[in-house]
Amino acid sequence: MARQSRSGARRGGNAALQLAAVRRFHSYLGVFIAPSVLFFALTGSLQLFTLHEAHGAYRPPVVIEKLGNLHKDQVFAAKPQRAAPAPKRARPATEEHHDAGPKTATLALKWFFLFVAISLVISTSLGLWMALAHGANRGLLWLLLLAGAVLPVAILLS
Repeated sequence: MARQSRSGARRGGNAALQLAAVRRFHSYLGVFIAPSVLFFALTGSLQLFTLHEAHGAYRPPVVIEKLGNLHKDQVFAAKPQRAAPAPKRARPATEEHHDAGPKTATLALKWFFLFVAISLVISTSLGLWMALAHGANRGLLWLLLLAGAVLPVAILLS
C-alpha cells in the first residue's frame, strides 16, 4: 500500500493543494461570469412566456423588449413596430379551428424551466456571496465581478 500512495504522490502532487487550486479557479471563473449568468437566467425566464414580445393587446415595457433582444440577438434595441395585420377572413364552416394554447407538456416544461431559472439566480447569488464574503483575495474577486459586468456592456457599446 505504501508503494501506491508514494507513486500517486509522485504523479499528481499533493491532492489537497490541487483541490484548493481548482476551487480557487472555480471561484474566480464563477465570479467573473456571474453577471452574465444572472442576466441570461432573468431574461430567459421572461422569454419562457413571451413576456418580451408584443402579442394581442399586450405590449411589454421597452426595456424588457430590449433586454429580450439582447438575450436573443445580442442587440440592445427594440424591434421596429410592424403594421397592424390585415383582418382575418372568416373560415369556412367545414374548417375546424383549434386555439387551445400550448399543450400541457409544453406548459409544464415552461414552468420547470422557470423553476430552473429562479434556482440558477438563487444559486449564483449564494455563490457570489460566499466568494465575496468568505473567499481569499477579495480585492481580485471584486475586480473580476466588476469586469464580468462591465465587459459585456463595453463590447455592446463599441
